[in-house]
Amino acid sequence: MTITTPEQTITDARERIDALDDRIIGLIQERVAVSAVVQETRIASGGRRVSLSRENEILRHYSDALGKPGTALAMTLLELSRGRI
Repeated sequence: MTITTPEQTITDARERIDALDDRIIGLIQERVAVSAVVQETRIASGGRRVSLSRENEILRHYSDALGKPGTALAMTLLELSRGRI
């Protein structure tokens, strides 16, 4: 039986966190790219770049799942995804 030291447990957990962070960043970059397609398509068809009702749905979804910090996270994602207004 192998005994793991607290230091090794922490090192292993931090490596997992780093790997998760890399995946999260990749997913955010993918989300930004997909959002750009939606915005470009909406503009090309005569619509507005941003849909406030859709953004409100996203805010509610994150808030329901993660509480108040979820709203802040969603706002950041929306800001990254929509670019400058």
